Amino acid sequence: MQDVAAQAIDKINIVSQIFNTNPWTMLGVILLGFMGGTLSGFIGSGGAFLMTPGMMNLGVPGVMAVSANITHKFGKAMMGSKKHGEFGHVDKKLGIYLLATAAIGIRAAVVVNGFFFEKLGKEGSSLYVSVFFVLTLSIIGYSLLKDAMRSSREPGAGPSDKLLNLSRKFQFKPLIHFKVANVDVSLIVLLVIGFFVGYMAGTIGVGGFIGVPAMIYVFGVPTVVAAGTELFLAMFMGAWGAFNYGLQGYVDLRLVLLLYGGSLIGIYFGAIGTHLVKELYIRMVTAILILLCVVSRVLAIPEYLQQLEIIELNEGSAVMFEAGSKVFLFGSGIVATFLILFWTFKARAKEKAGERLGFSTE
Repeated sequence: MQDVAAQAIDKINIVSQIFNTNPWTMLGVILLGFMGGTLSGFIGSGGAFLMTPGMMNLGVPGVMAVSANITHKFGKAMMGSKKHGEFGHVDKKLGIYLLATAAIGIRAAVVVNGFFFEKLGKEGSSLYVSVFFVLTLSIIGYSLLKDAMRSSREPGAGPSDKLLNLSRKFQFKPLIHFKVANVDVSLIVLLVIGFFVGYMAGTIGVGGFIGVPAMIYVFGVPTVVAAGTELFLAMFMGAWGAFNYGLQGYVDLRLVLLLYGGSLIGIYFGAIGTHLVKELYIRMVTAILILLCVVSRVLAIPEYLQQLEIIELNEGSAVMFEAGSKVFLFGSGIVATFLILFWTFKARAKEKAGERLGFSTE
C-alpha cells in the first residue's frame, strides 16, 4: 500500500511542478475547458479531442491528461445531456445498450495506457496517446469533412447513407428498436460499437468521435439525437473511467476542477447552438477542427521521439515543432469556439426578432 501511495504522490508532483514553473498553465487549462465545453454541447463529442492534446501541449503526461478529461466528463456530460433532453434529443435506451460493452473497452484502455506510462515514462505515454489520436481521428475527420462538403454542394442532403445501407445488409438478429432515434439496430453491432467507443474514450478521452459518427452513419440516428445520446452515455463512461484511472493514481483533481471552471459555462451555450444552428455547420466545424487538432498532434510527435532518444532534433527544429503544435491546437479551438458562439447568438437574435414581429402583427 505504501508503494502505491508513493507512486500516486509522484504522479501528483508532476502536475505540481508544471504549475509552479508556469502558473499561467492553470489559466490555459480553464480556457481549454471553456472551448471543450462549448464544442461538447455543440457537437456532442465531449470536446476531449481538443482538451486532451491541449493539456499535453501544456506539459501534462498523456495518461494524466486523459484521466483528468474522462473524470471531468461526468459532470459536464450530465449538464449537456440534461439540456439536450429538454429538446428531446436523448435516446436513453440506446445509450444504455452502448454502455454495456463501453465499460469493458474503458477498462482495457486504462490497462494499456498505464503500461506505456510505467514502462516508458511521461514521454512514452504521450507518444502512445498522440499516435493513437492521429491514426483514428485523421480517418474520422477526413470522412466527416468529405461528407459535409458533399452536403454543401447538394442543398438539403443529409449525412451519407453508404455505411447505413451497408450495415443493413449485416443486421443480424435480434434487432432492437429505439423509439427516440426511430431506428432498429442489431444487438451484435451495438455491442461491438460500444466496446470501441469505450476503448477510444479510455485511450484519448474521446468517445464521441466513434459514438456520434456510428450512430449517424451506421445506425441512421439523426445528428442532434446522436449528439444528445452521446452526452448521456458519456456521463456513465466518465464515472467508470474516473474510477479505474483513480485506482492507479492518475487522476489529479486540480486539473479536473480547472477544466470544470471553463467547461460548465461553455457547454450551456454549445447545447443551445445545436438547437439553433444548421446541421451542416455542426458537421463542418467538427470535421475541420478534428483535422487541425490532428495536425497539432503530428507536430508534437517528433519532440516525444527525441525525448525517448529515438531521433535527434536540433534546438531550432524542436522549438518550431513545439510552437506549431500549440498554435494549431489553441488557434483552431479559439476560432471554432468563436464561430459557434457567433452563430448561436446570431440565430437567437433572429429568432427573438421573429417573435417580436409575430407579436406585433397579431
